[in-house]
Amino acid sequence: MSAPPDTVLEVSPQEAEAIRAAVLAADLSTLGPGRSLAGPTDTADLLAFLLDPEVSDAIYDLPRPFTLESVGRWIAQSEALRQEGRRLLILTRDETGTIVGYSCVSVWPDRSAAELAGALARSRQSGGQGGAGALHTFGWIFQALGVRTMCLTAALDNVRSAKLIDAAGFVRMGKREAVRPDGTTRTSHYWEVTRDQWRERWG
Repeated sequence: MSAPPDTVLEVSPQEAEAIRAAVLAADLSTLGPGRSLAGPTDTADLLAFLLDPEVSDAIYDLPRPFTLESVGRWIAQSEALRQEGRRLLILTRDETGTIVGYSCVSVWPDRSAAELAGALARSRQSGGQGGAGALHTFGWIFQALGVRTMCLTAALDNVRSAKLIDAAGFVRMGKREAVRPDGTTRTSHYWEVTRDQWRERWG
């Protein structure tokens, strides 16, 4: 399951409340076309998307095994957390209405922190879209949600994601044991970046 950054920031109640409010008020149209919050009517389509191992195998915190029930429960849990200002489960659909990507933004308002997980359809992988989309989403999280730090993890053998995260300017902080929903663990590379570091690099 997602975990907040190892670095602990001092966060006032006012800042934490502002982040919660920003999550609730997030305008996904500013993130890009075809974005929407995942809802109950998306369950079957999201299940079909996740059943492709090229999409889901590298991601540790997905609701395995993939079934209508587990995916529906994940969507419902994500909406409950959104109401608390703690998560955005975002789908991207193409012009035909097919899901071609998802992003799960986990937020810790009392830590002024967020984590991003997500994946693209195999047809959109290895063409540069993933890197460009991730950079845009990182910047959007800092700007739209107002957090001051972000963390990311990637499996030790996930070379593609590691290269993308390094290139984005995240700082390697060693390894951490990522806990799956079933309680098992996976050793992962671990990165952090602050909002100031991000702005210094990307403006």
